[in-house]
Parts: sequence; C-alpha cells; structure tokens
Amino acid sequence: MENEKIIRVAHIIGKWIGGGVEAVVMNYYRNIDRSKIQFDFFCDEDSTDIPFNEIQALGGKVILIPPYQNIFKYNKILKIELEKGEYKIIHSHINALSVFPLRIAKKSGIQIRIAHSHSTTNNIEWKKNIIKSLLKPFSKIYATDFFACTEHAGKWLFGKSAYKKNKIFILNNAIDIKNYKFDSEKRKQFRERNNINSDTFVIGHAGRFVTQKNHEFLIDIFDKFYKKNKNSLLILVGQGPLQGKIKEKINNLKLEDKVLFLNQRNDLNELYSAFDLFLFPSLYEGLGMVIIEAQTSGCPCLVSTEVPRDVKLTDLVKFEDLNSNVDIWSYDIMSLKKDSDREKYEKIMSKTQYNIITEAKKLENKYIELEEKNEKSSDFNLVK
Repeated sequence: MENEKIIRVAHIIGKWIGGGVEAVVMNYYRNIDRSKIQFDFFCDEDSTDIPFNEIQALGGKVILIPPYQNIFKYNKILKIELEKGEYKIIHSHINALSVFPLRIAKKSGIQIRIAHSHSTTNNIEWKKNIIKSLLKPFSKIYATDFFACTEHAGKWLFGKSAYKKNKIFILNNAIDIKNYKFDSEKRKQFRERNNINSDTFVIGHAGRFVTQKNHEFLIDIFDKFYKKNKNSLLILVGQGPLQGKIKEKINNLKLEDKVLFLNQRNDLNELYSAFDLFLFPSLYEGLGMVIIEAQTSGCPCLVSTEVPRDVKLTDLVKFEDLNSNVDIWSYDIMSLKKDSDREKYEKIMSKTQYNIITEAKKLENKYIELEEKNEKSSDFNLVK
C-alpha cells in the first residue's frame, strides 16, 4: 500500500501514566499492519510514562496537548493539531470524557469518531461518579462508532439498547501471548536478585494506587494470610496518589519487611513467573487485563466479583465477593489451584479471543471497513 493510502488514526489517550489502557493500545500498535494503519497519540502534556522512542521507531507521532481541565486551551490546541494531521479517524480511549475530544473532532471535519469504553464504576467513588453520570448521556452524541473491551463496559457507557442493536464493537484487550509464558529461569533470577527464598509464597498485585484498586482491603487480606503463613511476601507493582497512605498502613501493621514495592515496571510479563498467586480485589474494572496476563503465565488469580466474568479463561481464576471477610479471602488463597505445569497455559490462552495476533487483524479490518464505508458515503453525497 502506498504511503498516501495509509490510514492514520488519532488516538486520544489522555494522561499516559503506564496504565492498562495505554498497554492495550500499544499492544495493538505493535501488532497491527503498519503499512496499512498508523497511530498518532494525543496525550496530556503532564503525562509521565510515554514511550516516545518506541512510538517514533514504529512510525507514529506523539502530540502533547493541555489536559481537558483547561478546556479552552484544550479545545484550541486539539482542533489545530487534528486539522493539521488531516485525520479521517479519531479513536478516543477516555471513556465518558470522550465527549470533549469527539466534539472538537466533529468541528474539525473528522467523519469517523470512535468512543471506546474501557471501564465502569463503583458506588464508593461517588465524586468520580458524579462527573461520569453527568457525562455519560453525552457519550453517544459526537461518536459515530462505539467500541468496548467487554459487553459489561459497553452497556455501562453506551446503554443496553445500543448493545442489543449490535451497535457496540467488542475489541478484546488482547496480549502478545508468548511474552507471558511461564519462565522458571526468570522466576529464579528475580527471587535471587531480591533475596526471596525459592519456597517463599509470593502474592503479587499490579495496579495504580487509586481507590478503584482497593489496596487497603488487599493489605488487610495479606495481613490475615501472613499471620498463618509466615513464609510469605506481598509484591505491589505500580504507582499513584495513594501509595504513601498504603505504606503508612503497612508500617502500622508492622508488615514493612513483608511487602515489596516495585513502583512502575516494564517487565510485568516476567514478574508473573515469580508470583505464586495474583490478588486483585478491585472495586470495579472494565476488564482486568492483568488477570488475562497472569493466567497466561499459569499464575492462580483471586479476583473480586466486581471484575467482569470475561476474565475467567482457565481454571486458575476464583472470584470472591468484596463483602466476604478477610478470613474467607485468606482461605481462598490457599484453596486456589496450584498447577506445577505452568508452561501449558500459554497454549491454552493462545486459543482464546485475547491473542493479539488475531485481534490486531480484527481491528485493522474494522478501520479499513469504516474508512471504505465513509468514502462510499462521501462519493454518494457528491453524486447527489
């Protein structure tokens, strides 16, 4: 395909802080046919973890814009950049907030405007819910197409009616399966580097230190588990505004020597091999991509019932209600299946709908289909 025929897609990321949504988009970018489709990334100028070099090497661009909170400057700069790029497709990943960039995209003449739902909500985050509730009704006004990572996430943002009418395109949060295969050597190396005995039971968690991820309850669960299982360790991967509060809680429980903070990491695919169990008591999730990844590594996962059932692809996943007390969660940890043949899960997961090889092709075809449909519509209008 000639260069001028490459479809360039403007991806609205928001604040790039190394979260799950950014990982999903990059997985697709690495695996899509970039001779046909190219991505440009519109990110808040206060983003902290943008992989500039990789994006540039893959042929994409990073365009920094003001955060939407500075709405007048945001609108002005975004409009200039969208018109400069002459995009025919804009793909927004900021859930209910997509109303802001898609409105500007429409004013800029972009015909294909995708709103993508990656998450849901929970009653505990009432302040966020007010904003989400106010913006949700507008989520469909400027979008021409609706994407979601799961049926649950799609219904939450776009409504059950849109799902029943097949107006929501489900794009799975796929991963590069081979990168998450269990590696006994990586497990050994990580434990040796961090002075962790080979027989120590390691519980892992990855996620931003925000209310949604429910770290306080997670620490309570580990505290209960540790009291009966002294040869155990908790590893927390991620960063965020509540990290200091969680460290204080750990110190108060005198667990500081039993909890390892790893901050933001780019080698999570290898860390799963070092874990014996993945603990994920989230208040809500659009999917919970880390559970897909952990299963690929053969790592048992204890997950809250607020996480969509879509994540259960193997016998490694157990769901528990957040209303259950820490004794039950602690018991669940020991009752979860431990399979000595962890390598076999790569093959199992490669046959699921979360294989990036097949899903990237699906997205590529969808972009091309939308572009061709738009061109035919434009030609028809010209004839009229």
